[in-house]
Amino acid sequence: MNDTINLLMSHRSIRSYKPDPVTDEQLETIIAAGQMASSSSNVQAYSVIAVRDPKRKAILAELAGNQRYIVECPVFLVWCADLHRLEKAVQQHAPQEESYTDAVENFIVATADVTLAAQNAAIAAESMGMGIVYIGGVRNEIEEVSELLGLPDRVYPVYGMCVGYPNQEPGQRPRLPLKAVLHHESYDALTTEQTVAEYDEQMANYLSARTAGTKSTPWSALMAQKFTTASRMQLKDFLERKGFNKR
Repeated sequence: MNDTINLLMSHRSIRSYKPDPVTDEQLETIIAAGQMASSSSNVQAYSVIAVRDPKRKAILAELAGNQRYIVECPVFLVWCADLHRLEKAVQQHAPQEESYTDAVENFIVATADVTLAAQNAAIAAESMGMGIVYIGGVRNEIEEVSELLGLPDRVYPVYGMCVGYPNQEPGQRPRLPLKAVLHHESYDALTTEQTVAEYDEQMANYLSARTAGTKSTPWSALMAQKFTTASRMQLKDFLERKGFNKR
């Protein structure tokens, strides 16, 4: 173990923030650290919208499902997969060639790129004594969020990130056992099934302790409920209209 691993292993989602500001210098350091993440072929297919304006944060909070911590945090980052400037590069240097920025492969590249950068930034913020929480709710009303932020074609908001100084000390949520996700040489489905059963018991106990016995649903049952409930079904049409995933 070292300081970096200790920091990674101590991650918790923070949903309550002190009023202390995040300075421009701190924000730029956080984003610069994000930029140093790996990027497929150095395309750097992402952009970040930093939102501090209280009125704009309030609108985003409402669009994301009335999540109050978006309003409370000093800066809200919207991490976007961005193929817009790559399309502009094609138009500038190879206008006679067919562009493939609308292909599924490049959608995956952009989504992976922004995720790697965002996680680097999250670790940087935590190393500075701050806390973060990812907000997938920016995809709830993705059309309205994109319009509010002025996102052009071939740019979509993947998630938001609240950043600020923690005003709470939440416990850590248990993760799946390592042997459920680490496979050697080939995929071991049997071990995965067995370890999920172990995790179900652990998560049921965790929820029971956290909610004073009012909830104790096993993890797999929660996942079954999640993946049998339609969610954000408008995304496919939206992404195609924005120039993604056309082939």
